[in-house]
Amino acid sequence: MRIFSALFVFLILNQAVAQDLKSPSEYLGYELGSKFTRHHEVVSYFQYVSNTLPQQVQLQPYGYTNERRPLMLAMISSAENMAKLDEVRKEHLQSTEGAGSSEIAVVWLSYNVHGNESVSTEASMQTIYELLTSKKDYLENTVVIIDPCINPDGRDRYVNWYYQYKNNPYQVDADSKEHREGWWSGRSNHYMFDLNRDWAWLTQVESQQRLKQFNQWIPHIHVDFHEQGMNSPYYFAPAAEPYHEVITDFQRDFQVKIGKNHARYFDQNGWFYFTREVFDLFYPSYGDTYPTYNGAIGMTYEQGGSGRAGLGVVVDNGDTLTLKDRIAHHLTTGLSTVEVASQNAGELNEEFRTFYKSGKDFKYNSYILNGDADKQQALADLLDKHQISYGWADGSSVRGTAFGTGESINLKTTPGSMVVSTNQKKGTMVKVLFEPNAVLSDSLTYDITAWSLPYAYGMDAVASESLARVNSSQSAPWDAENLAIQKGAFAHLGDWNSMKDARFLSDLLQKGIRVRRSERPFELNGQNWAGGSLIITRADNKNVPDFESLLQTLVEKHRKPLTPASTGLVDSGKDFGSGYVGMIPAPKVAVLSGEPTSTLRFGEVWHFFEQQLYYPISVLDADYFDRIDLGKYDVLVLPGGWGYSNFLNETRKGKLKDWVASGGRLVAMGSALGHLGGEDGFSIKRKEAEETDLELEKAPDFAGTSRERIRDEITGAIFKTEVDPTHPLAFGYGKSYYTLKLGSNNYTLPGSGTVAALGESPIPVAGFAGSKAIQNLPNSLVFAMEYHGSGQVVYMADNPLFRGFWENGKLFFANAVFMAD
Repeated sequence: MRIFSALFVFLILNQAVAQDLKSPSEYLGYELGSKFTRHHEVVSYFQYVSNTLPQQVQLQPYGYTNERRPLMLAMISSAENMAKLDEVRKEHLQSTEGAGSSEIAVVWLSYNVHGNESVSTEASMQTIYELLTSKKDYLENTVVIIDPCINPDGRDRYVNWYYQYKNNPYQVDADSKEHREGWWSGRSNHYMFDLNRDWAWLTQVESQQRLKQFNQWIPHIHVDFHEQGMNSPYYFAPAAEPYHEVITDFQRDFQVKIGKNHARYFDQNGWFYFTREVFDLFYPSYGDTYPTYNGAIGMTYEQGGSGRAGLGVVVDNGDTLTLKDRIAHHLTTGLSTVEVASQNAGELNEEFRTFYKSGKDFKYNSYILNGDADKQQALADLLDKHQISYGWADGSSVRGTAFGTGESINLKTTPGSMVVSTNQKKGTMVKVLFEPNAVLSDSLTYDITAWSLPYAYGMDAVASESLARVNSSQSAPWDAENLAIQKGAFAHLGDWNSMKDARFLSDLLQKGIRVRRSERPFELNGQNWAGGSLIITRADNKNVPDFESLLQTLVEKHRKPLTPASTGLVDSGKDFGSGYVGMIPAPKVAVLSGEPTSTLRFGEVWHFFEQQLYYPISVLDADYFDRIDLGKYDVLVLPGGWGYSNFLNETRKGKLKDWVASGGRLVAMGSALGHLGGEDGFSIKRKEAEETDLELEKAPDFAGTSRERIRDEITGAIFKTEVDPTHPLAFGYGKSYYTLKLGSNNYTLPGSGTVAALGESPIPVAGFAGSKAIQNLPNSLVFAMEYHGSGQVVYMADNPLFRGFWENGKLFFANAVFMAD
């Protein structure tokens, strides 16, 4: 009787506390939706909720952004479930082994991955409040994980901007300043990366820290809350085609089930919505696809509004869309999602276990990768973050399909052959990331259509239908490297094959160590060294204090083995004193920012220098470019963008030409190339499409125009290029390179300056390229360099820094900084 009474008192007290919980409006002191809430205020509300209901809410900090804003998760459930939360988590994770008997659903709600899609963070506060009060029954068999703001830096950038420019009261005229963000909008994170494209590549600190938490739970359902154009109605699942072939029938059907529940609520309120359009489930690095490939029901929800909407705006049909409206819609779908999960917790658990059971019918079950150990190590680092297992071959032979050629071959493996198999918990993710060419059910897609990691990391790979054998005792090749330098050596030599080598060189130069590089291959003591090899001599560094001690420190820091040389006299090739063995300068680098450039493209360059190469740059904004003395800089990078037609006028082209002629190096990327030519510019020329029979075909009807248009497009396809490995821009590469082509703009080859180009009959090895776009590709440049006076212009028609994940292209860019002269 006493036990019953104590329990009764506990339940009464718990109910009273829940009733006393302040709503966001009560806590913040203003009606939710009447103002934008800054990130620190959102954090404060979640902390308040956790402190008020500690038996039902647990906050989990998981790191900081680049601008030092906190990242956190809120775990909520019934008091009974929360009292044993870690047991619930472990029981749930047994399902990822195809075992366990959990009956609790796990739902993860992610808000504000795009900072200026600001409504979702506002909705997150009301959502946690409703789940703990009016909808608390859902929590009896459900754990809900809420990330109130994935991108705090971008969100505060938008909110602070809006407070600066909003009218008082707010103006609903869409042309008023408060609805027109500037060049650097709040969408991206600090480095201007789109975090919704980074789930698989993990280039950003927010993604890296979040995935650690994701792998601690791997939810049944994951929702990514977004906003789209302000004139669009609400979008929710089911998604559009193409669906990747690994997505199960259950995952498809459950999206429909959730969508029908959403529709029921939206119909009751007379709200408009659409499904099965635009947003597909193919590209693996989204907040819906990545969880889906890990067994979840992954979904994107899109509210009309975004950065244009502000607190209220008149849309095209004459209605006024308010922030309160937008909150109501995201609140409704969030609660509806948890409701469906709670009602179907048993089925979710059963199907989740089925997803992770072994014996999946994949065409390829092992991927065997050979190549430079540095590139293997870079790939291993990525796989470790995803908790994808790999091993090293045992020397047996494997039959499989060769990447690039598609030929069936017999491969004799070595202890240095990396093996990644689908026979593991993350096997589905392995297939998606490694398969040579993903099956595309519909060519109308929302993003790129090719990303295969063996191409992205520059590996020679074979896809085998059988499971390749591994040697469980074999360690990684780089673990056995000798990192001791030889004191008193005439020189120390290092190869030049990877970004690891580029980071090592960057550090050497910044520490004042002088480094030479060989322009031609040479042989010394029976060892062959390629062009671009690093040569660090004792004589060049006689004025560097504790030179050998410093060099040893840097070798250990970068785990970069060097080979000692007792002489500068080579067996063949050019001796170390030759004019073909030049000093590598420590260049002063500048990057153009502002309106001519795309924020994403600028951000890729910015992030490359600061977070990958660790080399200092100056950022020169277009607003004051005319007042800058370019003579202070050795290298100027023009990131891709769509504003160069106005920016590169006759005067600025003349300024650039004079600077290059005086010894500067201009690195032009992507769409910047098309505006550098002309009578007053450089010799780069756009390749004009030739008229073909395809253009004489009957025009499509109105409904078919979208499909007709994609014949002119290339949506992120991979092509094999021909490379001149003797050119300094190609040091570290062989005679071919696989490029990720992102569009159909092409340029003619500048004769002797061509470094990498497409051949006579370019066909993508992976991804979609339209039939008309392909016709204009033969003999078009990918990378080239033109000499002009004492300087150079480097042309990069394809972007080797795209989203920071095309690892094998980054050395081309490093060469443009350090090697190309």
